Amino acid sequence: MFLWFIATSVLTIFFVFRDPRFDYRPLVVGALVSDLIDVGFGGARVLHSLTGAVVMLVVVMLATIGRRARRKVLLAVPIGVLLHLVFDGAFASTEVFWWPFTGGFGDAPLPVVARSMWVNGVLELAGAAMLWWSVGAFGLRDPVRRRRLIQLGELTQVA
Repeated sequence: MFLWFIATSVLTIFFVFRDPRFDYRPLVVGALVSDLIDVGFGGARVLHSLTGAVVMLVVVMLATIGRRARRKVLLAVPIGVLLHLVFDGAFASTEVFWWPFTGGFGDAPLPVVARSMWVNGVLELAGAAMLWWSVGAFGLRDPVRRRRLIQLGELTQVA
C-alpha cells in the first residue's frame, strides 16, 4: 500500500502548514519507510511504535543543531513516520504502538497485512482519488509546477 500513505500524508501537511516551500519528498519517504523497514523484521516492530518515531525525531533534532535549513528538510521524515502510524492504524495494537513500555512485540503483523485485502484495496483507491484530485488542485498538469514538485518538492494550490 503506497498511494494511501502518500496522499494522506501530503494532503495533511499541506492543509496544516500551508508552507509553499515545504519539501514533500522526505515526507513521502517517511510515510513509506515504516512498512519497508519493519517488513524486514517480519512484522510491526520499531517504526510502528511511537518510541521508534520519537527516537527518529530526537535524532534529527540533535543531528541538525545549528543547521536550520537542513533541519527543516529532515524533520519531514519523522513527521511522515508519525503520519504513517496514524493512517495505518498502528495505535490499534497497544503492544506494538507503546513498545517497549508494554513488553515485547510478540508476533504482531504489519497493520497492512492484518487488514483484509478488500480494506487495503479501498484505501488504495481512496489514495488514488486523493492524488488525482491533487493533480488538479496543485496544477500538476502544468510541466513547470510538476518540475517544481520533482526538483524542489514544493506544492502550491491553484488559485
